[in-house]
Amino acid sequence: MPLLDINGTSLFYEDTKGSGPPILFSHGLLWSGEMFSAQIKALRTSHRCICYDHRGQGQSPPSPTPFDMETLFDDAVALIEKLELGPVHFVGLSMGGFVGMRLAARRPEYIKSLVLIETAADPEPRLNIPKYKALALLASLLGYRMLVPPIMKIMFGTAFRQDPQRAELRRKMEDHLASLRPAETQAALRSVIRRRSIEQELASIQTPTLVLHGSEDTAIRLPRAQKMAEAIPGARLVLIPRAGHTSTVEEPEAVTAALAAFYQHL
Repeated sequence: MPLLDINGTSLFYEDTKGSGPPILFSHGLLWSGEMFSAQIKALRTSHRCICYDHRGQGQSPPSPTPFDMETLFDDAVALIEKLELGPVHFVGLSMGGFVGMRLAARRPEYIKSLVLIETAADPEPRLNIPKYKALALLASLLGYRMLVPPIMKIMFGTAFRQDPQRAELRRKMEDHLASLRPAETQAALRSVIRRRSIEQELASIQTPTLVLHGSEDTAIRLPRAQKMAEAIPGARLVLIPRAGHTSTVEEPEAVTAALAAFYQHL
């Protein structure tokens, strides 16, 4: 299992290698780099694709110390440096997008382009915080299996949840959620709900930026993504129909096509 030792912890990562321009994929809360498997399969012939799991998520071991969003930003910087990737095309979904914006604003020498998927630059809305704290408490008491139905409703749009053709894929997603480790996910959840706004830094992002957003996303609603896109110079917003908060899984072909078109014109 490939683990990279950085910043006093270890991160699981996968690397297709190759000589193409590197794309670094950063996943959303509760998931892992596997959420980009369709995009990596399609793009690996033209790009070197690297995905990694944040501290305590996916196949990365628990963090030995408390962490916040700034720590995850530092982890991404260290990963780029240790793997000697040079400037990368960065793709971040939700929590991964929080990391990507910080990278593009603060370490532009490491970012060739930026793709932000189902994410926002503002702090977590106050009305959401009690809900997520309650979810974390219930997870610590009951485990995640009992919470799979409400989490699926947060993470996936109606079209995906009701499509009989994707019942097997839904079961795979449900099994993943049911197997989550409450202690580690609580640490990740705290890093998300306590994150500071990065809105004041968006104007400094000069890298080409594509914003993708699921039309059915209720976790981060469209106006928040629109506000973010408008604040990043030259950013372009593309809606992904029939997708919720996890469009790389819900509508993988649409996301892959948007990425391929974006990279073709860079």
